[in-house]
Amino acid sequence: MRLRNVPGAREMIAQDPYSSNDEDQQAMMKGHWQEHFGDQAPLHIEIGMGKGRFLMTLAAMNPDINYVGIEKYSSVLVRAMRKQEQEQLSNVYFLRMEAENLTDVFDRGEVSRIYLNFSDPWPKDRHAKRRLTSRQFWDRYNQILVPDGRVIFKTDNRPLFDFSLEEVRAAGWELDEYTFDLHEQGNPPGNIMTEYEEKFVSEGKPICRLIAHRNR
Repeated sequence: MRLRNVPGAREMIAQDPYSSNDEDQQAMMKGHWQEHFGDQAPLHIEIGMGKGRFLMTLAAMNPDINYVGIEKYSSVLVRAMRKQEQEQLSNVYFLRMEAENLTDVFDRGEVSRIYLNFSDPWPKDRHAKRRLTSRQFWDRYNQILVPDGRVIFKTDNRPLFDFSLEEVRAAGWELDEYTFDLHEQGNPPGNIMTEYEEKFVSEGKPICRLIAHRNR
């Protein structure tokens, strides 16, 4: 994916009340997300949120749930910030960070749900552990999710999805459900489509989805 650089993006994030790109500040939030949002609501996170439409749609629909969007590219995150400037949803916050550092920012049992939408496939075998559905990441999710938490993963990349199914089992997790064609009979109830998803579906590409939970 080619990214158009946004001059001053890091500075914009640092000054935004709904965002953070400071590692020390983010680390201080670990174990204190309910205090940050000022309520006891469940916490859902999206890793690789892109421009934020999926996350903000969910947040608008579910004011009784708090949402944190994670994005590693500053120039992408500022586009989500612009949406938030208009909508000013009190249950949304953005983090500019690397997903590998999840356990530095979220405490054990602090997250109820994790969304992974059209993640980077990292196609080379030597980069397998960087995939957000690798066993290394399932171990990270295991550390921050509540006991009955769920991970929901969608992709148009069939090799990545096949890899992910194998890694779920290898990591000791269990599948609630999975499909190789989510939209075979139209958009299923409750499914919020991302921008990529709409594009791929319009092109006739099948969308894969899995939902997994920890094997307790």
